[in-house]
Amino acid sequence: MLVILGVILVYSASSDILLVNGFKPATYGIRQAIYAGVAFFFFGIPFFALKLEVFKNKKFVMWFLLISLAMLFFLVVMKVVRGSSAAVNGAVGWINLGFINLQPLEVAKLSLVIYLGYVLDKRDGKLVRGQIWTNLAHPAIMTAVMMGLVIVEPDFGGTAILFMIALVMFSVSGIPTILALKWLALIFISVGVLFFIIITWNPKFLQDSYQFQRLMSFLHPFQLERKGGAQLVNSFYAIHNGGLFGVGLGNSMQKRGYLPEPYTDFILSITAEELGAIGAIIVVGLLFYLMWSIMEVGIHATSQFNALVCFGITTIIFTESLFNIGAVLGLLPITGVTLPFVSYGGSSMIVLTACIGLVLNISANEKIKKEAEDTVA
Repeated sequence: MLVILGVILVYSASSDILLVNGFKPATYGIRQAIYAGVAFFFFGIPFFALKLEVFKNKKFVMWFLLISLAMLFFLVVMKVVRGSSAAVNGAVGWINLGFINLQPLEVAKLSLVIYLGYVLDKRDGKLVRGQIWTNLAHPAIMTAVMMGLVIVEPDFGGTAILFMIALVMFSVSGIPTILALKWLALIFISVGVLFFIIITWNPKFLQDSYQFQRLMSFLHPFQLERKGGAQLVNSFYAIHNGGLFGVGLGNSMQKRGYLPEPYTDFILSITAEELGAIGAIIVVGLLFYLMWSIMEVGIHATSQFNALVCFGITTIIFTESLFNIGAVLGLLPITGVTLPFVSYGGSSMIVLTACIGLVLNISANEKIKKEAEDTVA
């Protein structure tokens, strides 16, 4: 349902801009449908059909991780060699393959989930006081390396998502609850203090950076409308125009050149304008229902690896949804994170579909295992 809604909404949000620029209005809608088909048949089905042992195999896990790191490293090299000419919206985050712009970060998210699931499963029962740091040192270093490569692009939203994946998976891996809560408290306090220092100090060496301008535009969107706040201001206008029931599919005004990225980062704003607050709530509700369904599979899983992977995939979808919805409503800085399954994008669609295929694989295996146990009993 989310994918079908996404194709329709991408078509609606992009058609006017494409028509004005001399392209066929259905171009992005058709591409999104093709991405969805390719993702389903070539990634969703294989990730569901492969034996679950494949994803627990050390060679598969390490090769998947190394390939992800290699692609991220390639982006860093490209940034150094080509400089700002390789940047889009201030960041270098895509590898042009001709038929698709591959975003290595999307692949890295899934590879990190599978890697941490594998490593933490091996350390099950060992995360007791006195041994926690020893057992978590290696996965923590690998996560830090991956985050370091992403932040150099620079992609703060992507870095935060990787951090949240690691934080959640570490927290549910068996470490003492009190220690996990202390970590969370320390992290949130540190982020809050850093945020306060930056906005109070307002350092000159950061003022020209694209990311800092986005932060200031988040804090003062109307005052800085001509210097980066236009996206958020027009997002507010779109949501206000839509009211409860919307102006009708295809009738948005903000998508006609006022709101940048209407079919990617801000597709929820156009949804709210055309389908109203009720339509937007339905889309968000479907996302949260999907997350809850994946969480249920993880909660009832008998295998530590299965549970961890489900929690990691839920974290990907939740964090992406949180950052996107928060940015659209002006509750969080704009990070360029898209809305899962709905926003335009091939890399995101492919990886998220692979995630769902893997979750269905885990669910099927858990059911088979339970049926076998019931038969024996």
